[in-house]
Amino acid sequence: MKNYLIVIAFLASLQLVAQEEKKMNVLFIIADDLTATAVSAYENKVSRTPNIDALAGEGVRFTSAYCQYPVCGPSRASLMSGYYPSATEIFGYVSGRDGIGPERRTWAQLFKENGYYTARVSKIFHMGVPIDIEKGSDGTDDPASWNEKFNSQGPEWRAPGDGELVQGNPDGTLPIKGGNVMTIVKAEGDDMVHSDGKTAEKASALIREHKDKPFFLAVGFVRPHVPFVAPKPYFEPYPFEDIIMPPKVENDWDDIPKKGINYVTSVNGKMNREQEKKAVAAYYASVAYMDAQVGKVLQTLKEEGLEDNTIVVFTSDHGFHLGEHNFWMKVSLKEESVRVPLIIKVPGQAPAVSHSLVELLDLYPTISELAGLEHSEHLQGKSLTTVLEQPETEVRDLAFSVTQGGNTFLIRTKDWAYIQYQEDGSLGMELFDMRRDPQQFTNLAHIPAYAPIVAEFQQKLRDKLEAVRTNDLEKDYSDK
Repeated sequence: MKNYLIVIAFLASLQLVAQEEKKMNVLFIIADDLTATAVSAYENKVSRTPNIDALAGEGVRFTSAYCQYPVCGPSRASLMSGYYPSATEIFGYVSGRDGIGPERRTWAQLFKENGYYTARVSKIFHMGVPIDIEKGSDGTDDPASWNEKFNSQGPEWRAPGDGELVQGNPDGTLPIKGGNVMTIVKAEGDDMVHSDGKTAEKASALIREHKDKPFFLAVGFVRPHVPFVAPKPYFEPYPFEDIIMPPKVENDWDDIPKKGINYVTSVNGKMNREQEKKAVAAYYASVAYMDAQVGKVLQTLKEEGLEDNTIVVFTSDHGFHLGEHNFWMKVSLKEESVRVPLIIKVPGQAPAVSHSLVELLDLYPTISELAGLEHSEHLQGKSLTTVLEQPETEVRDLAFSVTQGGNTFLIRTKDWAYIQYQEDGSLGMELFDMRRDPQQFTNLAHIPAYAPIVAEFQQKLRDKLEAVRTNDLEKDYSDK
């Protein structure tokens, strides 16, 4: 009898080991301020991102993915918690546990509580760039999400090299500076001088160290967020003289509300044409540097034989304006600011392209479901598993994003983009026919012939806000 029990215990242990081996790892990679328009797997043929492109060729590339708030903190809080900013009321830079609240499990926390080793390397929840990177500090993190966390300190704008300030410096006489400004540094030294190089090295080390146990590894690269800092060789393929700027339309701002003019423009930034071109070239160089670090992490995954057992996600927290409408950076609800690259690679599933509207908060339920984990039924994201299996499937009829403290709203459908300032529209509206005017130059909101369409979108917005705000927010952390 004793021997029988020993055999049963041994077989049970083998079964547990087998179950453990079947668990899918998750490698979540997020870039900072990366617009889809700067990725060559998408529509840009000047900016070169071979490693992201290779991943796109192996996974499902989503062409219509949207963030829920085009600023780092609220966007990251939303995608990590699975709730819209209008539900969490996180509209600022508090994106960690203090903002999300004790009653919600984060995406990473769910994996941690299901036996996964969870770790973040660098910026996943909000960090101030450049300040938290210079200090090597946590930002507004969530300790409950991680078994371990690692920061990647770097010199940022203080890095030795050729520096230039192209914002608020019309005569070029001011020195470079830190903060949320377009400072360019063609840095001396190699990749490892800077934060993202250290992040790639640490992420690779963690993959090797934890390859025999299921892991959820979140890797946050801070480029191409300003300052535009990268080793000099990454600038060489992008001489600013060769940069072709987006078309400029005379009186472009005349048909949009004042609230629709972005917080950084070529006008208030006092940027001349040469400075505009230098900013775009430096952004592309920063993207190229980040892409090279992505390649290092993916190569480690391959070398360790983990590609067949690891779900890989690549995305960004929001987009970035590169001179469209004379706009720069993020915050606006125009296409370049809210649309993001999104690639999901699932072992055993064929590569494909999906044109379905999707949102970043869809990642939480999607990856949890793929890993066989039960998530809260109250999450506001939608699972994309059917899209991954059948890319022609449409899971959403609209994407929803907010900005400016949660008082400005975007309803994006396949054919239209509707922006409303204030819930009653008193501060203005914008309506764009995305089939005929994909660059959003002609606001149709106040043309009488389009009044029925405007009314339809106003109703869609009311319905969406009611659904988001009255959602039975989860209390599962305290209930279980």
